[in-house]
Amino acid sequence: MPKVTMIPATINPLTHLPKETTQKRRVAGYARVSTDSDEQFTSYEAQVDYYTKFIQSKPEWDFVKVYTDEGISGCNTKHRDGFKEMISDALAGKIDLIVTKSVSRFARKTVDSLVTIRKLKENGVECYFEKEGIYTFDGKGELLITIMSSLAQEESRSISENITWGQRKSFADGKIHLAYKHFLGYEKGEDGRPTVVEKEAVVVRLIYRLFLDGKTQAGICRHLESLGIPSPSGKEKWSKTTVTSILTNEKYKGDALLQKSFTVDFLEKKTKPNEGEVPQYYVEGSHPAIIDPDEWDHVQAEFNRRKALGNAYSGKSIFSAKLVCEDCGAFFGSKVWHSTDQYRRTIWQCNNKFKNKERCQTPTVDTETVQRLFIKAYNQMMCDRQQIVNDCEAMRRTLTDFKSLDDDVERQLEETQVIAELVKAIVKENATTAQSQETYIKKYEALTKRYDTAAAELKRLQELRASRSQKDKSMALYIRTLKKQPTVLHEWNDTIWTVMVEKAIVHRNGEITFVFYNGTKIRVGELNNRAAGLLIF
Repeated sequence: MPKVTMIPATINPLTHLPKETTQKRRVAGYARVSTDSDEQFTSYEAQVDYYTKFIQSKPEWDFVKVYTDEGISGCNTKHRDGFKEMISDALAGKIDLIVTKSVSRFARKTVDSLVTIRKLKENGVECYFEKEGIYTFDGKGELLITIMSSLAQEESRSISENITWGQRKSFADGKIHLAYKHFLGYEKGEDGRPTVVEKEAVVVRLIYRLFLDGKTQAGICRHLESLGIPSPSGKEKWSKTTVTSILTNEKYKGDALLQKSFTVDFLEKKTKPNEGEVPQYYVEGSHPAIIDPDEWDHVQAEFNRRKALGNAYSGKSIFSAKLVCEDCGAFFGSKVWHSTDQYRRTIWQCNNKFKNKERCQTPTVDTETVQRLFIKAYNQMMCDRQQIVNDCEAMRRTLTDFKSLDDDVERQLEETQVIAELVKAIVKENATTAQSQETYIKKYEALTKRYDTAAAELKRLQELRASRSQKDKSMALYIRTLKKQPTVLHEWNDTIWTVMVEKAIVHRNGEITFVFYNGTKIRVGELNNRAAGLLIF
């Protein structure tokens, strides 16, 4: 029988230190609170102070530092800079032991907890969770941590669901919440509702006026910067995104669309735009308006017009993409004559005038002429204002008669559903019953072709309904605008031009036909006046 002699271990396999060593352990604390409220800040400061004193009170421990994360969720570790710095230092051999309040302070995601703890353990770094009394080098440590992490994760899910439920209940009740810190024009009132900050509201109104005066978002940014007006975040530079957000936010007209986005994953805190997955709530008159609702609607209509024009809209003038050549249909562009002398003036000329073999015969026109003729056309139209209003209201009644169209949509929808069920049936039959594949493919292709045709017709009918509905809204807006405008216009007005004129057609003889948004066409020149009447959309 061979003689066996045991050689005792001298190195601790976990700490990698001699078993009998008296070397002090380098200890760090970790403190985190999940919000940046004043109450939580007090807790944050208390945690830092507690762990500093707690570690320094242990003679066998050597205090490193307390790593902190303030106002950060524990559901993942991606954006926790203090946590990441601590782990990096631990893996670099600067820390032997990490002390923290509980497993939930460390991470509420089970996978994050276990992966991090195992990585630290492999590098001889232990964690101590004070609340649970768990040391990760303990044999039962990992099992207990798995259980506690799972409980923390479930707690986080429950909290998230409760918060979501509370938010959606609040939405359903019409209660609104604004990110006041970066929301220009409003602050939280004593009753919890938004109240207008007049100093900021002036800037909002300026942005809307500049847009209706023809400026692009980039042009508005440059104008605000030239005036030294800071952005909502306090920066000198404005971004087009910020201006667009202000111009398209319904809250500035006193309404609120709630639940524009929602949280997809409570662990990752990922959000996405709401595209119909969860209910939305539109609250009218929820708070004081900064922008008149009709003006806001005009801005949205102008947005849509410019979007449809694409690069054709330059934003250099309110005439951009509105003056049209009678000969070729191209827009007029601006040119500067006598740019360096006292006779300097801006003229407008067909952009294709010299591009084609046969030059367009439409003349150049100057800004003053367009303005003068518009005033003449406007005043002529307003002589028949009441008749135009009556015609527009009659047109609205036609546009909103959806009964026949809705019946067609319903029938077409049923047709597509029936065909879809037939396709499913033959696919299922082919999967379960032996049959000629040639016959099956013919049936399948015939049905899918029929389905595509039916679906295309359904789409056409739905788009037609949407188009008529939009035209009705535009007509209603035009009627309200028409009623607000002065009967006689004595001088040029940028806003009236923008909100009332769709386009102006320049003719060979120098006359201009002004096409108003309701379809009215009025042709005028320097020596004549004539109305072309009301056209149906």
